[in-house]
Amino acid sequence: MDNKIAANSFRRVDLIGRLADSEAWDLIVIGGGATGLGVALDGISRGYKTLLLEKADYAKGTSSRSTKLVHGGVRYLAQGDVRLVREALHERGLLLLNAPHLVRTQTFVIPAYNWWEVVKYAIGLKLYDLLAGKRAMGASGYMGKKQVVNQLINVQQEELRGGVVYCDGQFDDARLAINLAQTAVESGGIVLNYIEVREILKDAQGAVAGVVAVDVETGVGYELRAKAVINATGVFVDDVRQMDDPGSAPIVRPSQGIHLVVDKTFLPGKNALVIPKTTDGRVLFAVPWHNRVVLGTTDTLVAQPSPEPQALEEEVDFILDTAAKYLVKAPKRKDVLSVFAGLRPLAVSSGRGRATKDISRRHQILVSKAGLITITGGKWTTYRRMAEDVVDRAIALGKLPASQSQTAHLAIHGAQLITDTSSHLYVYGSDRPALEQLMADHPDLGEKLDDALEFTKAEVVWAARFEMARTVEDVLARRVRVLFLDAAAAIRIAPLVAKLLAQELGRDAKWEEAQIAAFRQLAQHYLL
Repeated sequence: MDNKIAANSFRRVDLIGRLADSEAWDLIVIGGGATGLGVALDGISRGYKTLLLEKADYAKGTSSRSTKLVHGGVRYLAQGDVRLVREALHERGLLLLNAPHLVRTQTFVIPAYNWWEVVKYAIGLKLYDLLAGKRAMGASGYMGKKQVVNQLINVQQEELRGGVVYCDGQFDDARLAINLAQTAVESGGIVLNYIEVREILKDAQGAVAGVVAVDVETGVGYELRAKAVINATGVFVDDVRQMDDPGSAPIVRPSQGIHLVVDKTFLPGKNALVIPKTTDGRVLFAVPWHNRVVLGTTDTLVAQPSPEPQALEEEVDFILDTAAKYLVKAPKRKDVLSVFAGLRPLAVSSGRGRATKDISRRHQILVSKAGLITITGGKWTTYRRMAEDVVDRAIALGKLPASQSQTAHLAIHGAQLITDTSSHLYVYGSDRPALEQLMADHPDLGEKLDDALEFTKAEVVWAARFEMARTVEDVLARRVRVLFLDAAAAIRIAPLVAKLLAQELGRDAKWEEAQIAAFRQLAQHYLL
């Protein structure tokens, strides 16, 4: 499909028009994160008339706040969950094939400070290679002390015995979400942000028959009928389940994980650092990402889910203290460019009496008495398999006619093999030439948003025209990722971004001011 035509099809005003003209759907998906977008695309790939509704922006929640890894899960292998690891490694391989512009091979090095660790990790990672089979990204192997120091220039050398190297996947989570939404629309579906589901519709027999939804921007309401409704709202699945069955017991307990972003000087080179067992038995990563380094993560149960979870002081201290044990030049609080938190949906029943780090991340599918289908758990790497499984369940329940999923080998919007990542524009994949043409046609849009940043004005315009960005937050958090990379810089450029967006969306000065104020308030939580 021609990129210009494909991009132009992803316009909110056009999709809203199609929503109003439609009478009934085969499948309505609630939730625009990784799982929901995957479910929508799976349904579309089978030929079902599919609609996705997201009350905020795509990947607003957990799906934009990951450790940026597409992986089988070395930790899950240590827990003995071979089935989950094998499934995730298979899906990792498919993602690399279907979205090569965003998913790439990342080399990880585990420094070992006693010989037993060297042997243990080397054996475990050989099993990891074996489970990956033909989809392995590279062979693991032993490294001597000198090799480890060469590959991890800033690593602590005292008592270092050697290490193990292995390969896994790395990606940009929010950009993959946007590309999934674009792929779904190009394939004939409708995916809409800022449409909030307020009620579950029932038929005369009390079975789920659709939803009542409201356009957050205009206040216009819609009554939408469907054969099947799937609740894919992550940590908020219980809110939707309450609409279907008030008083139903919660099935999810949110667990928070935070990440700190620091300058590349703290981990020079291209390799990631893995600390396989911290003081509390977790795995900590230091991963190169967009010319910075992401440190994380934690695992802390929280009482209630929040659209904007905030890092706890003890979580920040834990990551900094742990990093200081392994890095000669260790980051301090003043070095943190951004801190972000995400919530994982953990099964309530599985969590009793167990540490969150030990609870399986395998997904679960539940069907209510009225027929609402809920999917929860899982992780980004397995989003496609989760989607396939939940649509298969809808078919098994007789809600949809039988049809095979086509997503295993479905190229995602922007798919293009990328060999040169020296320019940050590589994440646009096959859209990059059109974006560069926009800058050539309008040289002023080629100017940087800030002297300290690589991002340009053209990317804001592109996000508004072709990626359905509606707010300053949409742009700076999930289209160009500045809020996650450098929160102070994001605050500085918010007025310029608001002005560019207002011009594109036809908004007035009052809207600009409100957007700047709202974003500045939000961004404060990303600063230490």
